[in-house]
Amino acid sequence: MDFKAMFRFLEELRDNNHKEWLDRHRKRYLEIKAEYQEWVDHLDVRLEQLDSDYYPTPGKRAITRINNNLMFHPNKPTYKDYIGAAVDRRPGTGDFYVHLGAGECFIAGGFFRPEAKVLRSIREGIDYNGEALQALIEAPSFVKYFGQLDTTDNLKTAPKGYPKDHPHIQLLRRKSFEAYHTMERQMVFEPDYLDYVTEVYSAMLPFRKYLNKTVTV
Repeated sequence: MDFKAMFRFLEELRDNNHKEWLDRHRKRYLEIKAEYQEWVDHLDVRLEQLDSDYYPTPGKRAITRINNNLMFHPNKPTYKDYIGAAVDRRPGTGDFYVHLGAGECFIAGGFFRPEAKVLRSIREGIDYNGEALQALIEAPSFVKYFGQLDTTDNLKTAPKGYPKDHPHIQLLRRKSFEAYHTMERQMVFEPDYLDYVTEVYSAMLPFRKYLNKTVTV
């Protein structure tokens, strides 16, 4: 996979974000997309071998559309200046997402601002066994890649139905349960990049399994 060609394309798209430019370069885009789909196929096979509960997600289904949804976000540019791939996409659960963009590269997983029903289920799981989640996010392997979970989006007080002195009130106040790992672009060019993404997946897996169990049991 020629990742340098992908980033050159995304940078040019960012600076020429209109249909006429993409139409002129559509063949180039489709070639890059096909190449990346093949790379994601390799990742998909690798993760399926690693995790017995993995939900196979080939590159064709994993890669997100490059068009922004202007109906709901009319102020956004016509096209995204990144290519995202979401694997382990079992319906109703939190997936594992790789983001390669002109501006930033990161890996994330879990639930970002989930709908009310999902958030309620996660909080019920924390109420029942918050000790397990706390231990997972404090584990050295988790902290190494993801640090501490972001708290900027937390509720200012306890969610409805929970006391302010609940032993896991800091977790219950969360509106997002997402592990986030920033990557330097240079990492993507390294020959062991596939191994690196696999390591991040492994470090995140217990966290995602906990959350997915709360929303599926």
